[in-house]
Amino acid sequence: MTLKSYLWGMRIAAILTFAVWVLILEQIDPDSSGIVGKIFFFASTFLFLASWFILFFTWLRKKFFGEENVLSHLGISFRQGALISLLAVGLLFLQSARILTWWDSMLTVAGVLLAELYFLTRK
Repeated sequence: MTLKSYLWGMRIAAILTFAVWVLILEQIDPDSSGIVGKIFFFASTFLFLASWFILFFTWLRKKFFGEENVLSHLGISFRQGALISLLAVGLLFLQSARILTWWDSMLTVAGVLLAELYFLTRK
């Protein structure tokens, strides 16, 4: 797969996930729909944020490392986009459960950083 086709696929996925996210925000009331509505909201938020962060990290690598090195780092961009999205959705979930405090936020960020450090240092 070429970088151009990968980026176009990710752009289309980002637009589709944004449309699904907006549709869920407009059509589903999380209070009246119960757990299913919340699952749809958090899943669509994760997919929306992940696609945009993956595109952003790929763009950063393309800008700083050049197009020829980006293909070898696509997995890293994908993982980092997914981890940052997981962090955001985790914080949103904690806030929706009304248990988010500053130290919970710091522990969640530390957990994501430790996961990324694990992936970077393993061979």
